[in-house]
This record gives sequence, structure tokens and C-alpha cells, in this order.
Amino acid sequence: MAWNEPGGNNQDPWGGKRGGDGPPDLDEALKKFQEKLNGVFGGKKSGSGNGGGASLPKIPVALIIVIAILVYAAGGIYQVNEQEKAVILRFGVFHDTKGPGLRWNPPLVDEVTLINVTRKRFHESKGSMLTEDLNIVDINLSVQYVINDARDFVLNVRDPELSLKQATESALRHVVGSSVMHEVLTEGREAIAVDVQARLQQYLDAYTTGILVDKVNVEESSPPKEVQAAFDDVNRAREDEERLKNEAKAYANDIIPKARGRAQRTIEEANAYKERIVAVAEGEATRFKNLLTEYAKAPEVTRERLYIESVQEVLSNTSKVLVDVDGGNNMMYLPLDKIIDQSKSNVNRTQQISPDVIRQIRDSVMDEVRRENLNNRTTRGGR
Repeated sequence: MAWNEPGGNNQDPWGGKRGGDGPPDLDEALKKFQEKLNGVFGGKKSGSGNGGGASLPKIPVALIIVIAILVYAAGGIYQVNEQEKAVILRFGVFHDTKGPGLRWNPPLVDEVTLINVTRKRFHESKGSMLTEDLNIVDINLSVQYVINDARDFVLNVRDPELSLKQATESALRHVVGSSVMHEVLTEGREAIAVDVQARLQQYLDAYTTGILVDKVNVEESSPPKEVQAAFDDVNRAREDEERLKNEAKAYANDIIPKARGRAQRTIEEANAYKERIVAVAEGEATRFKNLLTEYAKAPEVTRERLYIESVQEVLSNTSKVLVDVDGGNNMMYLPLDKIIDQSKSNVNRTQQISPDVIRQIRDSVMDEVRRENLNNRTTRGGR
């Protein structure tokens, strides 16, 4: 039922009674609004216009405005740590980048984003890659990075970490696809990590992500489980190959110096033999000249001397001597070898018999022959 319809008790929306068809009482409406405002700030409603109740003092509007300004100003204070940078957007547009310290920006006007630019961040990437020689390998890669440019990290890319993940996979697949399986699984892992880091940084700089790649590590690389046994056989074969190569090199390093040493020794022996033969020949020539001079002086004596020396030299090199006794029918046999062996048993067996010993044995044998020859002659003369 409307307030101005019959039965509405002539109650208007301002809380007063309508006494007639005129407009509502504005003074009374303002008075009621002020009472409600005082109630909000802890006051009590005043009594009726004719009552004698007391009312609380009203709060000044200026004080309310000051309090609101202080609350607004306090809401804009913030601290930027040493490892952080603050990216400030004013009305959604980049305004400035602040360094460490106590900062203030107007709330609801500026939007502040704090970015840690010194903390080491990590990203891991796993997957199966196809190598250049059409083999599949499983690779586990870790990327260590920092935020190099806070503005680019916040504004240029919607999701920088997602961009990093996709760029890492792209760089890894490109590098692995340009390498053979043996390099990826063995000694080529470090080179692959370096190539991936360079290519990944190139991608991130092109996207202006503000990310700086610090280090890339190939944590693990292995063939698929289905071919692991065959791959182990290949590795064992490679190890055997390297072992045999090392053994061959060791053998070569051992035999070649020995062969060179023997060759050098042979050369030195040949040179020594040459010098010895030349010296002996020169000595024989000089001796022959001297002998020729003596022969010219006394031919008979020199001839007999040469004969005796020759016979002596021949007999000194033989172990058997046959002696022809004058006037006898038998020829005497002297086993010089057995005599020498018997002489060896009397001396140290480790010593070699000198030519003097042989000469003494020869002289004793010759004396014995002469005595036997003399006895034979005496016996014949007595007959």
C-alpha cells in the first residue's frame, strides 16, 4: 500500500506524517540523517525535539578526511629487499623500476610487483630425443637461471617460465638431433650442454624474457629400456676395442725402443769391428814391413823363426798332437784334451785355462818325447 493511499496513515518515506498534500519536511529529514551518522560513529540518538536528553558531540568532517588520507598514505608504503627489484605500473602502464630500500607508491594508482633478481632458479626437462643417426635416447637436462631484467620478465612475456620450458625443449632437440648417439651417451655430453646453453640463451633473448641462463647440465642420458641390453653389448665391445688399442700401444712402446736399441748396438758393433779390422790390418802391414827388414838382414834365422811361430800357433789351437818318433814304427798320440780336462779339475772350474798353462803342458810333452826318443836311441846303440 502506498503511503499516500487511503489507509496508509499518511506516513511519508522520510519518517514524518503528511499533514496535507504539500512536500515533505526537509529539515526533519536532514535531522534524521545526522542522527544515523552519529550512531555509526558511536553516538546515540538525541531525544525528541521537546525532550531534555543530552547528545554526544559530533565528529568533525575534516577529522574524518584526515584519517582517510593517513590510511591511504600508509597503504602505499613497502620495502624492497637487497635481492629484489620493484616493477611499477601506473594505471596499467609501465612507470619505473625501483631498487632496494623503503618505497612509497599511491595505492589504487600504482601496481607494484617485486621480483627476486639474484635467486638461482632451476628447471628440469626430460624427454626422448631422436639423434642424427636415427637412434632414440632418453635425456634428463637441468637449467640454472636468474632474472636478468625484471621489467622484461614481468611485462614482455605472459608466462616466462613456460616460455623457458618450451625454449629448452626446442634447443635440446635441435642439438641432440645434430649429434650421433655415441656422442650423446658418452664423451659428447659436455659439448651438448654447452651448445644447448648457447642456443637457449639466444631463444630467450629473442623473446625478451629477461632470463639469463647460468648453467646447463646433462644429468643423465641413456638409451630406451627396450634396447638397454643391446646398448650394453655395444659398450662392452667399445671397451674391449679401447683395451686392445691400449695394449697394442703399450706393446709398440715396449718393442720399438728395444728394436731401436738393438739396431743402434749393431751399428756400434759394426763400427767397432770396422775399426778393429782396420787397426789389425794396419798393424799386420807394419809388422810385415818390419819383418821384411829383418828378413833382408838374416833370411835363414827369420825363416826358421816364422816356421816355429806358425807351428806354435797351430798347436795352441788344437787338442790332439801326433808325434813322429825318429827310428820308430809307431806314431805317438797325445790326448791333450783329456790332459787339459785333468788340469781343469785341479784348478778352479770357473776359471778359463790360460795360454801359459797350455804352453807348459806342451813343453812337458815335448820333453817327455825327447827323453823317450833318447832312450830308444840308447837301446839301439847297445844292441
